[in-house]
Amino acid sequence: MKTPVYDFIKALNDSETLRCFMPGHKGKAPESQLENLYKYDITEIKGADSLFESDGIIAESEKNASELFGTEYTAYSASGSTLCIQAMLTLMKWENRKAFAIRNVHRSFLNGCALLDLEVSWIYPEYSGGIISGEIDISKIENALKSYNKPSFLYLTSPDYTGRMCDIKRISEICRKYDSRLLVDNAHGALLAFMPENLHPIHLGADLCCDSAHKMLPAMTGSAYIHTSRPEYAPLIKKAMLLYASTSPSYPVMMSLDLCNKYISEKIHSDICRNLSYISALRKRFSGRIDFISGEPFHITIKGFDGNIFSELLRKKNTECEYSDFEYTVLLMSPLNTEHDYQILSEALEYAVSEAPRTHNKKLILPKAVKKMSIRDAVFAESENIPVEKSAGRICSETNIPCPPAIPIAISGEVITDEIINIYKRYGILNVNVVK
Repeated sequence: MKTPVYDFIKALNDSETLRCFMPGHKGKAPESQLENLYKYDITEIKGADSLFESDGIIAESEKNASELFGTEYTAYSASGSTLCIQAMLTLMKWENRKAFAIRNVHRSFLNGCALLDLEVSWIYPEYSGGIISGEIDISKIENALKSYNKPSFLYLTSPDYTGRMCDIKRISEICRKYDSRLLVDNAHGALLAFMPENLHPIHLGADLCCDSAHKMLPAMTGSAYIHTSRPEYAPLIKKAMLLYASTSPSYPVMMSLDLCNKYISEKIHSDICRNLSYISALRKRFSGRIDFISGEPFHITIKGFDGNIFSELLRKKNTECEYSDFEYTVLLMSPLNTEHDYQILSEALEYAVSEAPRTHNKKLILPKAVKKMSIRDAVFAESENIPVEKSAGRICSETNIPCPPAIPIAISGEVITDEIINIYKRYGILNVNVVK
């Protein structure tokens, strides 16, 4: 597959053209060992195209991605899935659709709602431990959409941070039944289109979807895709993105998406199959000793131990996890991992399992919230940061949770209760932002 963005920048470098254009580093790095990186950082010179008005090499590269993913239209983001989520919500705002969302959203969704003044009707999952993962009762989705009986959209996260996946095909059928658009935060699932069975949300019926390429594919941090299955959204997506994005998107990031297309077309299927066999062997080796969460297989998510203790034991064996808390340890693999990587991981897991005490955490139940202000009003209200012990009865302003996992406990505009305070403390959050 052609790599038009990479080829253009490489040709520019080979020509030794004098750079009388931005950026100011002129292809030279403050540290000489980084110079090979800096020389690929350019701006929108003649022939380089422009991301949000693309009709040249970027448009060609995006078309390659669309064909690989099997979408009606795919656009690049150099601002991560956050920009894609903002664009998806903007399209829904333009259509005046009512928002429904599964509660375990990333905070970028809430920030988008604040900017657009979208009010959300929440559908709570059945939490399976902490607040980041849970089972979704599809009958709740249908009842919510049916009760509104006007144009709406449903927003959900699949896979979630632990790799747990929704039944996108069935949910998409329900959405179509009630004239509701299905938007999927697939930030953790870009490789799903290339599994032995295509499990990508667009393939399964989603209307709009974002993928963070850097999470699961060989692309640089900040690289993402926004996909649609609907032709009417294709000419609107970049118009929506431009409301929020920098007019100077990163060419190294876009180049990495361009090169990722080549990797997908040439290597990803064999690499996925090989890694799936390694993952299967790993799970079999620790069967009965480790409780693995089922879901997207490249998320190796472990329960039954305090994840913070377990992850520290892994670090002693030179293994760094993606995320840990009192309930989970998340090890995020990709098609680029090798057999040797799994040997190292197996040895680290052997050590951690032998040293870590078993836990039986009490199930956390996120109480149904009492809303006192809109998300927008709460976010833009004058606020103060106070100790969490003093926050009972106060209204949450901006959300307080680190990334990862960036999943809110209390949402802007909601009343903080004693139950919420206990959950904050469980996640080590000692101060919260409240409306003054």
